[in-house]
Amino acid sequence: MFGVPWPEMNDGVRYAEIARLPSSQQGESVLDYYASRYQSSASREGWLRRILKGQIEINGEVVTSPDALIRNNASLVYHRFPWEEPNAPFMLEILYEDEHLLAINKPSGLQVLPGGLFQQRTVLSQLQWRVTDQVERNHPTPVHRLGRGTSGVLLCAKSDQARCVLGMKLASATLRSGVEDRFEMLSKVYRALVCGIVQDDKISIDQAIGRAHYPGVRGGLYMAVAKIRTDLHLPMQAGKLSHSKVTTLKRNTEENSTVVEVEIFSGRAHQIRIHLASIGHPLVGDPLYVRGGQPSTQVVSTLEQASVAEDGGYERPENPLPGDCGYHLHAHRLTFHHPVTNQRLEIVAPLPPELETESPF
Repeated sequence: MFGVPWPEMNDGVRYAEIARLPSSQQGESVLDYYASRYQSSASREGWLRRILKGQIEINGEVVTSPDALIRNNASLVYHRFPWEEPNAPFMLEILYEDEHLLAINKPSGLQVLPGGLFQQRTVLSQLQWRVTDQVERNHPTPVHRLGRGTSGVLLCAKSDQARCVLGMKLASATLRSGVEDRFEMLSKVYRALVCGIVQDDKISIDQAIGRAHYPGVRGGLYMAVAKIRTDLHLPMQAGKLSHSKVTTLKRNTEENSTVVEVEIFSGRAHQIRIHLASIGHPLVGDPLYVRGGQPSTQVVSTLEQASVAEDGGYERPENPLPGDCGYHLHAHRLTFHHPVTNQRLEIVAPLPPELETESPF
């Protein structure tokens, strides 16, 4: 086990860029520049608030006037001030380690990579801090992701060779859109607790997953869609074929729930949550996906309607978001060939009590 308690406040974030303006344009006000390009981060009112607080630098100088001019090739920095991030676990269990690989048991509630409100309280931060303690040259980096509410096996690469080989295998598996070639003998098996009694012992799910506009999710929310995307010019709602195999392990008629095992043959975002919901068995406690693999909310909101938070950004929307926890999904077993030695490895993360199918007594 390893882990460092989180500081009360993070260090804030600095977003640097070089301004690219048309050669015919003499300049653009700092307010117009940020409000027109980063509407998903803040409204015009929000960016004005940030400028007045001195959160923007032009060529190394803090500006507080919204009319300050940005010229082509200017060096820009937006400084997001430090804040207290939501609670998250920090202790990580080591499941396997050698000079090339590290596999950990990620707890539910911990985000893998920085994003949104979680810029410091992530798996990546703990990996970086552990290397500092051990005076190693390179810190391990995750080669795949697990949702914040998902627990279980998370594989990390410690060497460039491992990072390259595993990255290609996982990318190749995703591009194959679920063809059952075992990802060149890479198998990912999960356990989940779903609503209702699953009648079939085994189910094969081939459901396209795409994205559609959804309040509070930049780029759109992944969900079950009818169309399969075969052309980049198709609408955003068109999706990519995704394949999962479900095995029923334990039916609980008293609680109207079922423990299932799921092996995925493609790596779409939220694939298991969407696929199980699409067959009428959403995860118990999932605040987002309901029957049909669609979002549960009926709330209709837009960025224009969202209120401005203290930091100038948008207040959290009323609707559930993909990072919300409450469901039981566990990456139980990962089987693959070692990227350097080619040795066959099987890494297993102990099951949480809710997903056990045999009595410990």
